[in-house]
Amino acid sequence: MTDVADTATESTRRLDAIDRKILTVLQEDASLSVAEIGDRVGLSSTPCWKRIQRLEADGVILRRVALVDQNKIGLGISVFVSVESSDHSDAWLKKFADAVSAMPEVMEFYRMAGDVDYMLRVVVADMQSYDVFYKKLISAVALKNVTSRFAMEKIKSVTALPVPPMPAN
Repeated sequence: MTDVADTATESTRRLDAIDRKILTVLQEDASLSVAEIGDRVGLSSTPCWKRIQRLEADGVILRRVALVDQNKIGLGISVFVSVESSDHSDAWLKKFADAVSAMPEVMEFYRMAGDVDYMLRVVVADMQSYDVFYKKLISAVALKNVTSRFAMEKIKSVTALPVPPMPAN
């Protein structure tokens, strides 16, 4: 197994049923007090707080954020952008990744397997804003193909991960 796989397996193994309940509760509402979280998972405040701190220190909890409705702040268009490249060198990828990571319109950025090399999820206000983004994207590095798919309707969008149950021994 690789180091990444070893670390992931080790982290998963160390999460007990209460840790998993805490993660589920926090993903539903991170604004709850430690006492409220503790009540929901069957712990008093101090042990619950210590577990939350450990989950943060171990990198299981990355950060706590407010979720914002993109439409209510004027970002009504979601675009899924597929990118193909004819250059697969480390230097090209670094330049591309740095450029895309600096673009605030890009909400998610993945390197893919299959017929597309990279996939971006982009949010913008309108078509003109997307055109500005597109021109910025294609001027960043040489690209073989860029395909844009505009979302017509958001049917499901969640941020809470399905916390798996404890592995059977």
